[in-house]
Amino acid sequence: MSDANKRVLQQANAAVTAGDNEGFLSHCVDDVVWSTVGGETLHGKPAVRAWMAKEYVQPPAFTVRELVADGELVVAIGDIDSRDEAGNTVRNAYCDVWRLRDGKLAELRAFVIPVG
Repeated sequence: MSDANKRVLQQANAAVTAGDNEGFLSHCVDDVVWSTVGGETLHGKPAVRAWMAKEYVQPPAFTVRELVADGELVVAIGDIDSRDEAGNTVRNAYCDVWRLRDGKLAELRAFVIPVG
């Protein structure tokens, strides 16, 4: 199960980097909860879809350094490069803790730290 859950996250992240937000959302349950620690919490696919449309005007690039799975949890640690409103590259270190349910992404706790 753990390897299958890793593959779900890898496929979902590949969709994001390809600019396919709907492809990403197809890997999520309808009532997905997306929390950024110290930031906002999104509830449901419509909220995540709206956030992605705003934040991912250009697809981000992920560098996953560690991917660990245990049961229903998958943890990804790495860097993400995205663009700000002025078009400048912004790099963040991140640790995403995903809980899967029935083979789909159900809950995210994202720890995101700007690194320059």
